[in-house]
Formats: sequence, C-alpha cells, structure tokens
Amino acid sequence: MDASRPAGSALDLAVPVGREETGTGDGTAGRPRRQAPAQVRGLDGLRGLAALYVVLFHCWLYTFPGYPHSSAPPWLGGLMFGRLAVVFFLVLSGFSLAISPARHGWRPSGVGEFLRRRAWRILPPYWAALALSLLVSWFVVPASHFGPPTGATVLVYGLVAQDMVTAPTPNGAFWSIGVEAELYLLFPLLLLVRRRWGAAILAASVTLPVVALGLTAPGAHPVEGDNWLAPHLAPVFAAGVAGAGIVTASERVRRLPWGWFAVLAALPVLALGAVRGSAWTVDHYFWIDLAVAPAMTMLLAAVATGRPAVLVRLLTARPVHGLGGFSYSLYLIHLPVVLAVIRRVAPHFVAPGLPTFWFTLSVGLPVSVVSAWLFSKVFEIPFKRNRSWKTFVAARSGA
Repeated sequence: MDASRPAGSALDLAVPVGREETGTGDGTAGRPRRQAPAQVRGLDGLRGLAALYVVLFHCWLYTFPGYPHSSAPPWLGGLMFGRLAVVFFLVLSGFSLAISPARHGWRPSGVGEFLRRRAWRILPPYWAALALSLLVSWFVVPASHFGPPTGATVLVYGLVAQDMVTAPTPNGAFWSIGVEAELYLLFPLLLLVRRRWGAAILAASVTLPVVALGLTAPGAHPVEGDNWLAPHLAPVFAAGVAGAGIVTASERVRRLPWGWFAVLAALPVLALGAVRGSAWTVDHYFWIDLAVAPAMTMLLAAVATGRPAVLVRLLTARPVHGLGGFSYSLYLIHLPVVLAVIRRVAPHFVAPGLPTFWFTLSVGLPVSVVSAWLFSKVFEIPFKRNRSWKTFVAARSGA
C-alpha cells in the first residue's frame, strides 16, 4: 500500500443558501438563527494547503527510502505524515457535503440526485487522471513496486473499486478515491441518523464499532492492508458531517473558542507522537486517525465561524484560495510528475538523497502545480460550473 494514503476529494464548497433555520430539536426552537453565509470562507484554502502538503510528502517519501524509518534528515520529519492529510480531507469532505443539508434540517436533496452529482463531480477528472497515470506507469516510470499496471488495473481502478479489490496501482494516491466513493454511499444514512437522533448518536454509532474492531485485534493493534479502509475511516468522515452543524448553530455556540478547542484536542495526540516517535505514530495510524479527527473537526468549526481572523485571512488570500480551487486536480496528477522527476530526471543532474530532494522541490513541485492548474481547466472546473451534460454542452457551444 502506498505510504501516503492524501488527498481525498472534499470538493464542492459553494453550497446553496438554505432557508433561515428556527430550530432543529436542540433546545433553540423558536429562536431565529443568524443566517450563515452561502459560502464558508477559508475551507478552499485549507483544502489547497493540505494538497500542497501531500505533494511535499511524496517528494520526501520517494526521495528517502525506508519509510517509516526514513533515511531523511531528522529536520524533515514533519513531512512524513501524509496519511493525516488524507484524514483531514475526509473530515473536510464530510463537513463540506453536509453544509447544505444542515441548512435544510439535515434533509438531503435525494439519494439518487446526490450520487449523480458526486459522480459528475468526481469521475471525469479522476478518469482523465487515470488515463494519464496509466500512460506514465507504462512508458515512463512504474507507480508501484508490484510492477506496471495490468488489465485488472484498468478494470478495478476504472470502476473505482480499488478499496475492495487489489490490483497493481497506476497512481499511489488513488487509494483514497475508492474510500471516498464508498463513504458517499454511506452519506445519506449518516444524514438520517443526524436528523433523527443528533450529532452524539451519529458519532457514537459510527465510531464505537470501529473502536471495538480495533480492540479485538491481537494486542489491540490492527494491521491495515491495501483494501477495505473505508470502514476504519468512516468515523472521521462522520465527524465532519456532525461538525457541519456549526453553520446553523445558535450564536452562543458559534462564539465558543473552537480554535482553542482544536488545539486542546490535538495536544494529547501530538504529545503521544512526540514521546513514542514518528515510526510508532505511523505504525498506529488506526488509532491516531480516530484520535485526531475531533481536533480537525473543531478546526473546521473555527474557520466556519471566522476565527481566528488571522488564519481566515491567510486561507482566503488569493494564492491560497486559488490553490484550493484546483486541489483535486493537484492531488490526482502530482504523483506521476514527482516520480518521473525523482527516478528519471534527477539522477542525470544530482546525487541521491538531499540533493535529489531539493531538485524535486525546485522542478517537480512547480511542474505539478502548473500541470494541475492546466489539467483542472479541461477536466475539473468545467464539471464544477456545469451540473449536467445539457449545461456542459451548452457552455461548450457558447464558448
């Protein structure tokens, strides 16, 4: 399994404005609520920074062998936690997708329509990136130590079934797309639980079975394979769904110091990782993922309420916000670029190790960003702006 395990695809942020909520069974019925903005400022910026971290992680991962006991200098150790970027994307995905239902009493627009929109949004750029990744893996540099892609690869990854069926990967970052596709199928049920029984029951009903599964493993240390990761990661997605309630919460709740809550929730996890070491942390991602999800959810709640102001200003700055606009494309296609630079280009110019790392940052990083921006112009942004083939064709005809 690719050690990165990023960027998912917590995607659409521009959700429609719902009607003003006047109570959802949380003790505030009858009291008008402050209408939240149609677009939650700062989430795109978070998405962009997380995607950028994933690129840096892969530059680090494929330059220095031995993960998680990497040969990299210790001062680069902060780049080894690409898996946590995936967890953050999944929390952000649940949060973003649940904003509109939260504004409408936690009622979805319809299961079929939701899945159609997700497929329309996710699949075109994914399939285009799959074709690109296959070509690079076949003719430039393999993406997996299992060898080049096969016919099974085309079938399994084409059907987005990589979390259920093993096949040589054409792109090590694609594992999370399969996980998220499965979580989309779960999303309507999560909304139902949230609407009928509340956020606490939602979190408990998804998390407790996963915790029980972990505790029954030998030594309470589950060993993850290459597949069936969605059940383990469902709680972090559900945490984001539950956290989206902040957009319709009472003003008293919105004014709580969610940023500080996030820091306090993250401190025990950070302290444990510092004491036990990076390799231990990576080896115990099953538990670390679950432990860090509340802090990530609280961070999203803080940003959604506009605090801390300095962070929101950073996230809404044009370069960061713009990066978030094509972060899905960056996630999808950066790894073939990075691998080609590290394994095919860098050996002709620099020595292995740290010189290759700096070379990859100087060449692979900007090429990845520019290529992703161009890729998004063709395969991502048109599908964000047009929600059906009819509007898509009309837009193309009028161009």
